[in-house]
Amino acid sequence: VLQQAFERFGLPERINADNGQPWGSPAQPGGLTGLAAWLIRLGVRVSYSRPLHPQTNGKDERFHRTMKAEVLAHQQFRDLQEAQKHLARWRNVYNFERPHEALGMQTPASRYAPSRRPMPRQLPPIEYPEGDLVRKVQKNGWIFLHGREIRLSKALVGQPVACRPLADRDGEFAVFFCHHKVDEISLKQP
Repeated sequence: VLQQAFERFGLPERINADNGQPWGSPAQPGGLTGLAAWLIRLGVRVSYSRPLHPQTNGKDERFHRTMKAEVLAHQQFRDLQEAQKHLARWRNVYNFERPHEALGMQTPASRYAPSRRPMPRQLPPIEYPEGDLVRKVQKNGWIFLHGREIRLSKALVGQPVACRPLADRDGEFAVFFCHHKVDEISLKQP
C-alpha cells in the first residue's frame, strides 16, 4: 500500500512513527524493522515518537479523536463495506469541505501538494563516504568491528552499514544505515 501511495504521490521527506510493529521495535524503541529499512533505502527520514508518549504524534491522535467522534461513536455498521462507505464520505468532507482551525480555517486539500520526489523503480545503491568503515550486517543483526561483535538489527541482515569515527572520542563510532544513524558504539566498553 505504501509503495502504491509513493508511486502516485511521491516520497515524503520524513515519516514519524510510534515504536510498534511494523514501524518500530517495541522491545527496542528506535530499533529498525524491515519496513523502516526499506523507507531509509528510499531516502525517507524515519523518526520515532517517545515510548508511551502519544503527544509526540499529536496531529495523528487528534485526527483519530475527530474520526471517532464524527463517524464511529454514533454508528454501528453491518459490515466492513458499510463502514468503508461512511469513512470515505467523511474523509471527503474532512479533507475538502471542513475548515480546520490549525490551518487558518482552510481545508487540508487546499494546503496539499504531491511530493516532487518520485518513487524509484528500484532501490538506489548504498554508498558511504570515504573514511567510513563499512561492514556487512551478519545473521541475527551482528557486525564485527576491530575484533568486537556488535548487535544492530535483524532488519539489516545482508546490508552494508558505515561505522564513522566520532571526532575527539577515541574508540567511539556512529553507525549509519544509508543516511540514518542507527547507534553510537564504544569499543572501550565491554
